[in-house]
Amino acid sequence: MSHDLQLPADFKEALAGLRAAPHRSELTLTEVPAPVRLAPYRVALGAEVLVEGEELATGRFILLHDPDGSDLWGGTFRIVTYIRAQLEPDIGNDSLLGNVAWAWLVESLEEHRARYSNAGGTATRILSESYGALASRPDAIDIELRASWTPEGRDMSAHLDAWVDIVCTFAGLPPVPDGVTLLPQRRPRNNG
Repeated sequence: MSHDLQLPADFKEALAGLRAAPHRSELTLTEVPAPVRLAPYRVALGAEVLVEGEELATGRFILLHDPDGSDLWGGTFRIVTYIRAQLEPDIGNDSLLGNVAWAWLVESLEEHRARYSNAGGTATRILSESYGALASRPDAIDIELRASWTPEGRDMSAHLDAWVDIVCTFAGLPPVPDGVTLLPQRRPRNNG
């Protein structure tokens, strides 16, 4: 998000909204390199949800801007996102998991009043089975959600806030109502 002086006013306003968006303490949000060829102006944020040193979910939030607009986007901005989390096998094997992941996205955008259009995406379950020297590892199931939408307006804070909530939901963290601060989670220790 550097070199702000050379940016169009609309993109500067969008960046200000991203900078102002609050996020939960369990989530680390950092600027990462954005894909170069997607739009003349772009910024990407990476997210990690860590609880007691364990990574529970990761994601990318990419804001694209083309002052000339795009017929494919239906506007001058586009948000492209990616979220990945490992799930417990009983949850990961649910055939409706993709529908649930998409519903989380839509509900979070609506809850945060993040107006948008032209939303689309895919939800993918990934089963990892280990063999040979790694055979002792338990099977793992990951969920990935790749989605994009065209935000209305230039204030992106509600979109980022909604996305942060989705990443935390993927990580299995409970929702936090406005004005409430959660105490740190305590996981049972394995004394064996």
